[in-house]
Amino acid sequence: MLCANAGPRSPLTFMTASATLEARLPGILPYIKLMRLDRPIGTYLVLWPALWSLWIASEGVPHWSALLIFVCGGFLMRSAGCVINDWADRDIDGDVERTRNRPLASGQVPPQHALILFVALLILAFILVLLTNLKTILLSLGAVALASAYPFMKRYTYMPQAVLGAAFAWSVPMAFTAVSDTFPKHIWTLYMAIVLWTIVYDTFYAMVDREDDIRIGVKSTAILFGEMDRHITSALQIIVIFALFMLGPSFSFGWAYYLSVVIAATLFAYQQYLIRDRDPEACFRAFMHNNWVGMVVFIGIAIDFALRSSTAAH
Repeated sequence: MLCANAGPRSPLTFMTASATLEARLPGILPYIKLMRLDRPIGTYLVLWPALWSLWIASEGVPHWSALLIFVCGGFLMRSAGCVINDWADRDIDGDVERTRNRPLASGQVPPQHALILFVALLILAFILVLLTNLKTILLSLGAVALASAYPFMKRYTYMPQAVLGAAFAWSVPMAFTAVSDTFPKHIWTLYMAIVLWTIVYDTFYAMVDREDDIRIGVKSTAILFGEMDRHITSALQIIVIFALFMLGPSFSFGWAYYLSVVIAATLFAYQQYLIRDRDPEACFRAFMHNNWVGMVVFIGIAIDFALRSSTAAH
């Protein structure tokens, strides 16, 4: 997710690389951790919807420049989201076991430096967007607003995950305007599917910290859903699968796409199995598992367009 401190504890390879980097550039490691460069799952979950949309909008052949803009832009925006999230939570992260060692909460990075880094990342992302067109540039302002607002929503609403979903799905209209300068009506079905998918996996993530969040007064869908969490997340997953099936005729998808959606449904079922006892570690695994969902659907879309090109060539 945009600001997830996600991923297993740093593997040996990352520890070795970190030690080398810290020796060569003292003081940079806290900033790397602040941007979650050591935990890329959030970047993956940002990029999959963008890649789905780019492949559909360009009918399977995205221009290299558009691909570069959206991949780099997704990376920058996810990093910026992590920075502003930790800045907003700097006074409460110290009260949660899992987050007390974050760079801002532990004092390794001054708050002013975090804000400067946040603005710098946004500027770099905006420079990339300037290489597109006016509609996409205007839409990018919405992406900035959503990414900036999300960290504060957990103080005012039990549905911050919906705001996160809106931010993650914002790449859908941006990809279509960047490629075709249009808003096909079917993209909003895809948009809502991504919003609901994000709510599901970020609820799994919030289930990990539910007790701590209740104690410190932070709101989430995990708290809102309560004992109905499994029922509601499974219902939302069913709606996501239904929406993805609905997109099939809209974009003339064939068997490869539908097979990928069936596999995604199977992965959803496995996630429900993982969270059956609401064990925090298992809920975290269910959250991480959604990378495979994004990958499988993307592969289905990519193969579908590749088969179309092959058929047309013959």
